[in-house]
Amino acid sequence: MPLTRIALPAGRSADFRHQVSVILQQTLEKTFAVPPGDCFQLFDEYPPGMRVLEPDYLSSGRSENCLIFQISAGRPRTAQQKKALYQTLCGRLNRELGINTADVMILIKFNQAEDWSFSEGRALTEETT
Repeated sequence: MPLTRIALPAGRSADFRHQVSVILQQTLEKTFAVPPGDCFQLFDEYPPGMRVLEPDYLSSGRSENCLIFQISAGRPRTAQQKKALYQTLCGRLNRELGINTADVMILIKFNQAEDWSFSEGRALTEETT
């Protein structure tokens, strides 16, 4: 049940966003034990000057084209699953969209089922009991 916010520079096409979405979802399903159809993504576009990204901090040199993925997930994953997600997502974005791997930043946060309500004011814990 991850929810992912994808921060990107303004002006990217609908086709580009769609391709990123598909690559992300397929990667989550393959590496992060996300079931098919469990897809919740928000794209946030930022005009020039609205993102401050240190180009060389723990990077070989990120650019203004940097994509930032903030993934909120309900149950913890192993270190191996996280590493597989990082490597697979960066690799596919590079191969399929030409995005420099230095321009991909990923943050994962975990929370509890009680922190989610998918609809109708019901906590996810109510859905499964």
